[in-house]
Amino acid sequence: MWNTVCSLGRLASNATSPLLPRLQTLNRVFEGKYEEVCRGKHPAHTLQSQGLTRTPCRLVSNQAKYRRFAQTYPVLDGRILSVYRHVFEENLRNSEAVIKRYSELLETVRKGGGEHAILRHTQRNKKLFVRERLKLLLDDETFLELSPLAGLSLPYGDVPAAGCLTGIGKICGVWCVFMANDATVKGGTIYPIGVKKQLRAQEIALQNRLLAVYLVDSGGAFLPLQSELFPDKLHGGRAFYNEAIMSAMGIPQVAVVCGSCVAGGAYVPTMAEESVIIDKIGTLFLAGPPLVKAATGENVSPEDLGGARLHSEVSGCSDHFASAEEEAYECLRNVISTLNYEPLPAEVTEHESPLHGSDELLGLAPRDYRFTLPVKLILSRLMDGSRFQEFKANYGTTLVTGFGHVEGHLLGVVASNGELTQDAALKGSHFVQLCAQRSLPILFLQNTAPHTAQPTSTSQAEAHSNRLKAQASMMAAVACAAVPKITVVIGGSYGSDSYVMCGRSFSPNFLFLWPNARVALVDSRHFSTVPRAGDSDWTGDEAELRQLKEKLEEESSAFYSSARLWDDGIILPQNTRKVIAQCLEIIEQQKYQLLSPCQYPVIRM
Repeated sequence: MWNTVCSLGRLASNATSPLLPRLQTLNRVFEGKYEEVCRGKHPAHTLQSQGLTRTPCRLVSNQAKYRRFAQTYPVLDGRILSVYRHVFEENLRNSEAVIKRYSELLETVRKGGGEHAILRHTQRNKKLFVRERLKLLLDDETFLELSPLAGLSLPYGDVPAAGCLTGIGKICGVWCVFMANDATVKGGTIYPIGVKKQLRAQEIALQNRLLAVYLVDSGGAFLPLQSELFPDKLHGGRAFYNEAIMSAMGIPQVAVVCGSCVAGGAYVPTMAEESVIIDKIGTLFLAGPPLVKAATGENVSPEDLGGARLHSEVSGCSDHFASAEEEAYECLRNVISTLNYEPLPAEVTEHESPLHGSDELLGLAPRDYRFTLPVKLILSRLMDGSRFQEFKANYGTTLVTGFGHVEGHLLGVVASNGELTQDAALKGSHFVQLCAQRSLPILFLQNTAPHTAQPTSTSQAEAHSNRLKAQASMMAAVACAAVPKITVVIGGSYGSDSYVMCGRSFSPNFLFLWPNARVALVDSRHFSTVPRAGDSDWTGDEAELRQLKEKLEEESSAFYSSARLWDDGIILPQNTRKVIAQCLEIIEQQKYQLLSPCQYPVIRM
């Protein structure tokens, strides 16, 4: 996810772990493979050599009182007791296996369309590779790449990174969402998963009021799959609708035409508020020279039909002419510097690091629900100073709620700690409403229980009904809470409980998975307890049941989910605190925007 290496964190100098040798070995393997997965000036071993004991800091605004009082929050007991050691070891072994798989998939994504396609793109076509373009465009800081595994192992084949890199990074000190076509993947052709990925990036820009940057190098839609990417409401045309709506909302959008923009791809830069086109490599037209030849018999060059000079000097479709890619990205940075954004606060404030090493989160990531350890052990490795002001600590204990800080950001926490009972749901509903009233962002740590057994008596049916009513109340509270929400699936995400805990359908600002996460209607390991619809006495054919369980097992993995954009990406457990902190900083940026009274989009001439 991060453009610096997604490395396995190290222990602070004052922390110890009996599993340190194994974790150090895993560190070396992962760091060696993934220094170049995403852009970064400093590899992980350089960053980590500074140690976790160095107190980090960030830019803040009017929150000193929160940090001052946070020093009195109770400290969580994060010790891993000997009684948990066996479960911890099993979880660690599973984490090693899924991280290895994660690293293999990231290696595939890093190659884009493959070495041959990259050589053709950079040498014959004289273009920069998409990740090199981002180096020139973004500030010399880390960026958060969204859904890098999208598009792998789909029914219509592999489309690495969905043929489009999306993420959030800083340009001239401003957090921006970027959408950059990778023309080495299928020649820049847009597949259904690519449409979905771009729409999700636009949704994040809308929800968090972030500047949108488009680096367009697209050959248009993949015609054999046109029925899956053209006609419906959330298909390709929605991107252009979003551009107009975002402009009317005062959310700036800028574009660089850094390759071919054919058919639908041509509308992206022409609907942006300002666009740059690059000489010799940037072209813009609805139909290219081959179609002109077929329709009229006329031979015309791409430059004459829709090149940089034509659109800069004649049509006016582009606002800025650049003779080279480097000049184009410098021009775009200058454009962004003209935005009327208030400077972010310059006050620098220190915050505490957790008292326990983040590497131990690998042993706390549950292999499955039976290997779940108390969620407060996880919180003690995420919260500043391991401090947490718990709400209703002795009531509805299968849900942990309370307040804490992550790198100085105050937020509410709703964390699964067992089956979501009636009392736990009522407590969660109460707490979510408190956060909404206080305008505090909410972090959901989701590890829902597998499908529960059906009631077999009147008293059980009554308890079941009461639980459903309480969960419905919490669903309503979560849906209507007008505050930022971040969801991290740390274990299972099953059935209706996943809705209550702000799953994808409840539109959290960001949703991430740990590599061990499982996402499904039911847990395949408990599938045999689920009766067939309409026949409570059916036991099922054993072969049919086994086949269905295998299908559920495959489709519930974190990698299957992320390939289909059911989330915003997989993050390593030890990077969770950093990801949450940056998401909170990104969300906060809208507080410093100067909103225009205009309620209409910028209409190009």
